Amino acid sequence: MEGMKRHKIGLFSAIMLALNSLIGSGWLFGSGSAAKIAGPAAILSWILGAVIIIAIALTYVELGAMFPESGGMSRYAQYSHGSLLGFVAAWANWISLVTLVPMEAVAAVQYMSSWPWSWANWTKNFIKDGNITFAGLGVVFIFMCIFTMINFWSVKIMTHFTNLISIFKILLPTLTIVVLICSGFHAQNFGSNVHEFMPYGTRSIFEATSVSGIIMSYDAFQTVINMGGELKNPRKNIVRGVLISMIITAAIYIMLQVTFIGAVEPSMLVKVGWHSIDFTSPFADLAIILGINWLVILLYLDAFVSPFGTGVAFVATASRALAAMTHTRHLPKWLGRLNQKYLIPRYAMIADLILAVILVSLFRNWNLLATVITASTLIAYLTGPVTVMTLRKVKPNLDRPFKPRYMPYLAPIAFILTSLSIYWSMWPTTIQVILVIALGLPIYFYYEIHYQHSNLKEQLRSCWWMIVYLIFMSIMSYVGSDGLGGQNWIKYPFDFVVIAVASLGFYYWGIKTGLRKIDLYIEKDSKKIKLP
Repeated sequence: MEGMKRHKIGLFSAIMLALNSLIGSGWLFGSGSAAKIAGPAAILSWILGAVIIIAIALTYVELGAMFPESGGMSRYAQYSHGSLLGFVAAWANWISLVTLVPMEAVAAVQYMSSWPWSWANWTKNFIKDGNITFAGLGVVFIFMCIFTMINFWSVKIMTHFTNLISIFKILLPTLTIVVLICSGFHAQNFGSNVHEFMPYGTRSIFEATSVSGIIMSYDAFQTVINMGGELKNPRKNIVRGVLISMIITAAIYIMLQVTFIGAVEPSMLVKVGWHSIDFTSPFADLAIILGINWLVILLYLDAFVSPFGTGVAFVATASRALAAMTHTRHLPKWLGRLNQKYLIPRYAMIADLILAVILVSLFRNWNLLATVITASTLIAYLTGPVTVMTLRKVKPNLDRPFKPRYMPYLAPIAFILTSLSIYWSMWPTTIQVILVIALGLPIYFYYEIHYQHSNLKEQLRSCWWMIVYLIFMSIMSYVGSDGLGGQNWIKYPFDFVVIAVASLGFYYWGIKTGLRKIDLYIEKDSKKIKLP
């Protein structure tokens, strides 16, 4: 029927949607936070973060090009390892996506509370002691409702909105880089030797990668993959969309960090050092010091626009991730029901909004919400390298539009890097996130026992590697080096060596315990997947 025709997204819109997700509140907070932790070496943290996420993204690009489905990243692990591992990965990914929506709303409200204009004094009571107040919470709720409404009516409205916002979000960071470099760039801030460039040692580079939100700033590449079912020519545009958006984002973030380090007054560094550089609004504060008032205004406006645009994009991504989870038959079917006119998952959007309201009511701080996101996202991403190589082993003849020859080498490296990034999230974040993920298991087992009646022994056989892995990472986080929150029983850098070697073992264990027959029963009627 004509009314059932779905609006398809072109490559440009897909890239704009990805950039809208990638360039959010991270650019406003990340450079200042990373420099405070690692000094000039924070530049290496951004480069390392980009390398890690691009390595992970390439494994998912192969999967996304094979299976161009809406919410696809919530389903790939099931194809290779069955519904239990698929559910764990999908649940972890969905938790991170839903948490991003209130986090961006909180970021917008926090920056609103620091607006310097006299007419905006009424916004100052939105924050108290770093937490959202009752009045601020009301504004957060309003923002989240607006995010949802923009997505609620159609994909077309959402993409037009994000195209407009994304162009602004690319231009302003670029303008900030150019203006601050031209206005006052101090090359001596980078130091004249290794010690000055890396004043807090090598470990601070890894700590900054996770703690200052660098990994979180890059991890939205999945926006393009999760919209795969709504892309024009998805088998090519998924690859192009992910790689182009990631390269643009990495270039912007790295240059922003270079600009921030060079713009700080050297006299300030001589007095207090990088650890004591604590700007509430890093780039806006630098612009105020330099007397660039027009840039100050633009930066404060963007502190509202960037989180707002990212929140809209993640409502789209999170709703499709939840809707995709219903296809495994371990959640109520009505959550995945599509609107008959626009073919978008409205019930999933409403469910996400309710959960987002609960989350922000419990965690009224940007940093607390960001803590949940980073580790849960990485745990979900952990299945990508294992799944892509398991499918190559089990079904080598599946049509793979993107099949790089280096994948057998890249996949284990991506797995190790992901494991190290989870470790860098620091104790007790690791155990807290694992407990949040475990909350979904009763739902899985309820539907599995009452409705599916599948072979639980087989499901557990394919999932034991992940269960043991999460226990191992919790223990390592506790006994690891004190700089990352541990007890220092295993000192730096030996803790990294232990995790790298053990991760390699878990990676091969995961591939070995993959399903003997690919689990595509939920897609047998789909024309998108052709079984050989």
